[in-house]
Amino acid sequence: MKKYNVIVIFNKELDKTLMCKRTKEPYMGMFNLVGGKIEKENDGLNEAYRELEEETNIKKEDVGLIHFMNLTYVKWNKEIEVYYGILNKKVTIIEEVNKLEWVDINDDFFNMNKYAGEGNIGHIIEEIKIDLLK
Repeated sequence: MKKYNVIVIFNKELDKTLMCKRTKEPYMGMFNLVGGKIEKENDGLNEAYRELEEETNIKKEDVGLIHFMNLTYVKWNKEIEVYYGILNKKVTIIEEVNKLEWVDINDDFFNMNKYAGEGNIGHIIEEIKIDLLK
């Protein structure tokens, strides 16, 4: 099974989330979550931290990631591990390939003209909001 991760990062105030703007297909020009391929089998959390640091310069000491859910696409033999975390301090974001932007947490993440993933980003963020309000 091909494995991928996506990481939802919130600022310390919990009013913004970090998005990358895709520079290539699929979803070129659209906002997406940070993440990528899981390169090491059964090492999801460490791979999430690796991707996060590579793509944003956010390090393990800047945020505690929580493995929140998995999305499994049986037909396509693909699984996406979803992590989230809240920054514990101000950080300097450094872009790897895709432009990074902080987006208001109340934006319409289900807008499929703006956000990649056919509504998955909206679903993921709404589920995380429910978890944070508990």
